[in-house]
Amino acid sequence: MKISFTKKQYLGFASVLLMLVIWQLLAMYFNSDFIMPSPGKTFMTVIRLFTDPDFVSVVGMTVLRGLVGFFISAVLGLVLGIIAGISPGFNAFLNPFLVTVRSVPVIAIILLALIWFSPGSVPVFIALLTMFPFICTNVIDGIRSVDRDIIEMARFYRISRRRIVSEVYIPAIIPFIISGASSAMGIGWRAIIIGEVLSQPKYGIGTMMQAQQTYLNVDAVIAWTIIAVLISFGFEKIIRWSEHKIVVWKS
Repeated sequence: MKISFTKKQYLGFASVLLMLVIWQLLAMYFNSDFIMPSPGKTFMTVIRLFTDPDFVSVVGMTVLRGLVGFFISAVLGLVLGIIAGISPGFNAFLNPFLVTVRSVPVIAIILLALIWFSPGSVPVFIALLTMFPFICTNVIDGIRSVDRDIIEMARFYRISRRRIVSEVYIPAIIPFIISGASSAMGIGWRAIIIGEVLSQPKYGIGTMMQAQQTYLNVDAVIAWTIIAVLISFGFEKIIRWSEHKIVVWKS
């Protein structure tokens, strides 16, 4: 089977290669694994982490916290976003809350969460407050993008509000939901790991990064960072794949 690559893929490979070259040059310049380990040494550390007995528990707990936070955010964002998009009054009520949550520094929320919750719950709470505004705002924008003439026609023919929501609003906001989910995942994973670094649950990528930083194992810190990036990239691909399937199904 012949494998072909597009121009964008070639450019993507070139970008990755350039980053590796810059990384190697920096490693040669500093000539110290305590400052900048080489890509080869870091890659071997990544392989070694995969063979660690606790690897599945560490990665699994971080992923679980991310999924729980995302699920709660998605449900709340969808429900409240639809209501706010349909009702101008509720939107006016909800908007200050969304602005406040988006504006408050993540570190401030984490410091308060450390007082309020157990170490394992802090990253979930951070994920919820980080992801929710993105999803909710996108749902509201999606509702507002619906052609008002269609809604007026549906009301003229006395179609129930439930059918209008399920057959008009929901299909219209799916692209906005996908976009919001993608943005939320990108920001959410970083917030989760920051929460783990500070709250130090028993298992978590952030916990391992903090532990390795304490012993100046820079290669391990970068290795865990690469694993976190790969997880985020994987979920991003899943979301985009889902978007493609939904678009095909709607067609």
